[in-house]
Amino acid sequence: MKVAILGCGYVFDLYMATVPRHPIEELTGVADLRPERTAAVAKAYGVKVYEDAEAVFADPEVELVINLTSIDAHADLIRRALEAGKHVYTEKPVTEDPEDVQSLFALAAARGLQLSAAPCNILSDMVATMRRAVQDGAIGKPRLVYAEFDDNPVHLMRPQGWRSRTGAPWPWKDEFEHGCTVEHAGYYLTWLIALFGPVARVTAFSKATVPDKAELTGETGVTLTPPDAADFSVACLDFESGVTARLTLSVVAPYDQRFRIIGDAGELSTDTYRHFSNPIFVEPFTQLSLNARKARAVRSNGLLRRLFGVGGRRIALIERPPAPDAPPPPKGIKAWINRAKKNQLGAQDKCLGPALLAQAIRTGGPSPLPPDFVMHVNELTMALHRAGTEGRPIRLKTTCALPPLEPFAAEAPARRYPRPSTLSRLADGLIARLHRH
Repeated sequence: MKVAILGCGYVFDLYMATVPRHPIEELTGVADLRPERTAAVAKAYGVKVYEDAEAVFADPEVELVINLTSIDAHADLIRRALEAGKHVYTEKPVTEDPEDVQSLFALAAARGLQLSAAPCNILSDMVATMRRAVQDGAIGKPRLVYAEFDDNPVHLMRPQGWRSRTGAPWPWKDEFEHGCTVEHAGYYLTWLIALFGPVARVTAFSKATVPDKAELTGETGVTLTPPDAADFSVACLDFESGVTARLTLSVVAPYDQRFRIIGDAGELSTDTYRHFSNPIFVEPFTQLSLNARKARAVRSNGLLRRLFGVGGRRIALIERPPAPDAPPPPKGIKAWINRAKKNQLGAQDKCLGPALLAQAIRTGGPSPLPPDFVMHVNELTMALHRAGTEGRPIRLKTTCALPPLEPFAAEAPARRYPRPSTLSRLADGLIARLHRH
């Protein structure tokens, strides 16, 4: 499928890093308002440059437009692309106005076009593995989820100096002006909804805890508009399925991106959304593990944690098969360094969403990120963002179906999950006696 990209900013290079994995996509060219950016990416990737967005929309060869522009430009560009007969995959959020979101999806449906949106990390191996584990009853009935998204005190990390591969600056000012919830909530909201279905109610709180972030970056004469977009938010989500979740987001607290699902019989966990193949752990609850974690020595010692079953054991990921025509992975020292960096810092296949959307368009199948799912995530994101400091409960207007488990995960062979150890079983009676003071 022939694809054009609008926007050559910082995230553009993250998409281009995984384009070779998906030969179903043929990049016809790019467009950006800044000539210096299109010149840089044309030199780096050898791609065609369109004069502007209108030239993209006028090209009859372009079938799918990937929109990587700033959030404020989304509504207008998506509408114009749809009116020109192009399918659209856009960066998150679709728009910040719920009415715009609904009208854009209505326009796409009326034109027989697909409209979908990032983030696509629910299509990763790790989410497929978690969904299968929940479905298999690895931790019993899921009851509670803690999702943390503290992404460091960015204003203290000199973000004005961050650059992408082709030299695009990280849009730190835009990030601060739109707020951490708009920028980040979608990553874990998509996970939560894919695992447990739609949210019925949410109670949220959001606040700008550091109002002088621009000044603290070291930049002078920069004014944020608005100056008080939330840099911290927390939400309690009440799912129609009965599951409860707490989602915390910030760009003021040190890095913590743990995701934990607590069930009747155990806990399923991982420590970041950022890596599509991050390790997943299952801990079956036992008297030994639940009581041993009270001890500081156990909490601070990996060997003791493993001995007493605290934190669980790693389970094998269900891996998505590579595309039939995908090139073999690169070899050599540079490839080894890249793999080591990916294993430590994470790697997301940003192009997986557009690639699977292109496949659905070709085959006439459903979108991997269906409209009702995207609209529900979008509404939730903006509800959290606009909650303010009053913390009022909000009943959602949208809902969605639970997306089916993808075939590569649903059809995987029966899986084995960690069970209580012999030591745990032997210790149960002793622990019960120790509690009789």
